[in-house]
Amino acid sequence: QASLGSGFGKEFSYSEEILERARKYGSQAGNLHTDLHEVLGHASGQLLPGVNPEALKNYHSPIEEARADLFALYYLMDDKMVELGLLPNLDAAKSDYDGGIRNGLMTQLTRIQPGKTIEQAHMRSRSLVSHWLYEKGKPENVISKEIKDGKTYFVINDHQKLRQLYGKLLVEVQRITSEGDYEAARNLVETYGVQVDQELHKEVLERYSKLKLAPYGGFINPIYTPVIKDGKIVDIKIEYPDDYVKQMLRYGKDYSFL
Repeated sequence: QASLGSGFGKEFSYSEEILERARKYGSQAGNLHTDLHEVLGHASGQLLPGVNPEALKNYHSPIEEARADLFALYYLMDDKMVELGLLPNLDAAKSDYDGGIRNGLMTQLTRIQPGKTIEQAHMRSRSLVSHWLYEKGKPENVISKEIKDGKTYFVINDHQKLRQLYGKLLVEVQRITSEGDYEAARNLVETYGVQVDQELHKEVLERYSKLKLAPYGGFINPIYTPVIKDGKIVDIKIEYPDDYVKQMLRYGKDYSFL
C-alpha cells in the first residue's frame, strides 16, 4: 500500500471506489493481516500423530505460507475484528482482499523476469491462493477479469463469497499439512502457484515500467553499540549507516551462521 501515492494504485485499481478504499484502510488492514498471518496463522494447526514434519519436502514452504495467509484472510473479515476495535468496519477487510487478489494475479509479476516462472515461496503462495480462488469462483463470478482502456484488471464482485472460498481452501491446505499429503501439495503448488501468463506478464511489466518504481524496497537499520563503564552498560550509542551494500555485506560476514 506504500506505493499508492506513486501512481501504482491508480494504474492497477479498476475503480476510484477500490482506490479510495485502499487509501483509507489499506495500511491498517494490511498491518492486521500481517499480525494474523505471523502470530496466529503460523502458530495454528497440528500434524496428525506420526506425520513427518518434512513430509511435504520442497513444497512445505509455499504450502505453509498459504496456510498462514489463508488463516489471516478468512478471519480478517470476521465481525469480531470490528467488535474488538481492530478494524473500523468490514470495508477495511475488503481493501485487503482487493490488494491481495490484485497482487497474486497480477502485480507481483513485476518482480519476475520475462519468461521465468515463480520460484519464491511467498510469491508461489500468493499466486496459488489467488489463482485457485479465481478459478473456483468463476461459476458465481466472484472475481471477474475486466479490460478497460486496453488494460487488464481483476475485480472482486462479492467479498463475502470470496471469504468463504478462502475458508474452503484453508480447510484443504490444513488437511494437506496435517496429513503430510505430498501429492496434493505438489498438485496445488504446480497447478496454481508456479506458471505465469506470459501475455499478462508482458502487459504488467510495461505498465509498471512507466511508473519508474523499484519492485523491491530495502532498509538501512541503525547500529546499536553498548557504552560500558566499570563493567556495566551505561548507555547505547546509536549510529545510522548510509550504505546499504556495506550493511548487507556486514550481515553476511557477522551473521552467516544463523
